[in-house]
Amino acid sequence: MNFQLALCQMTVSMDKKQNLSSAESMIKRAAENGANVVSLPEMFNCPYSNEYFRKYAEPENGETAQFLAALSKELKIILIGGSIPELCEDKVYNTSYSFNKDGELIGKHRKIHLFDIDVTGGIRFMESETLTAGENVTILDTEFGKIGVAICYDVRFPELFRKMTLAGARLIILPAAFNMTTGPAHWELTMRTRALDNQIYFAAVSPARNTEGPYQAYGNSCVVDPWGEICGKTGARESIVYAEIDYNYLDDIRNQLPLLKHRKPDLY
Repeated sequence: MNFQLALCQMTVSMDKKQNLSSAESMIKRAAENGANVVSLPEMFNCPYSNEYFRKYAEPENGETAQFLAALSKELKIILIGGSIPELCEDKVYNTSYSFNKDGELIGKHRKIHLFDIDVTGGIRFMESETLTAGENVTILDTEFGKIGVAICYDVRFPELFRKMTLAGARLIILPAAFNMTTGPAHWELTMRTRALDNQIYFAAVSPARNTEGPYQAYGNSCVVDPWGEICGKTGARESIVYAEIDYNYLDDIRNQLPLLKHRKPDLY
């Protein structure tokens, strides 16, 4: 099975309506270029800052979710809606909504691991000051098989992705917004490792770097194949990454190097 994946590395501004307009333009361009599955980045409608999460938050059936549902139906694509701040019972979650070709909600992932870090000489960020952690692993059932969805800091926890792989996910999409401290050090290394260890396609989609915004995203959205090779990548600017997802190639890799079959879960 082959299909086309597109990652929309868009610039996020302070204006929600402008962000939705930018997202619409990039999604439509990706669909016109043959993409079957399209993903937006983390916090694509909202500045990535604790100061703004609650201000921009919406309920599950809010403006942004309705916008995504309508676009996926219009364009007949599977749409991974990056993530947005979700308001539920006075709590705010970092949430990704996914829709099928009929505009139906097929998955909702709330970021499980909150980004609470303090790197000496680098960055301090405490998502837990405003956000609540999710509690569920998210795997979408699609016409292209099972697709896993996680968000940014979730990628630091390899057990999550092994669990998705063992549950049948062959592509995992990660809306993410690494910063200028962790990005140069760990972005490519981590994405390649998750793909290689699980022999899956792994796609990480970041916002473009906006030097005028409150948060500097690393960018460098990429797709990694089951051999650990990058098969699609961009830099820091606004752009779309395209990659062909080839499950026959995935099967070939697993047959030649049967890592998953050689596991000994009784020992570890």
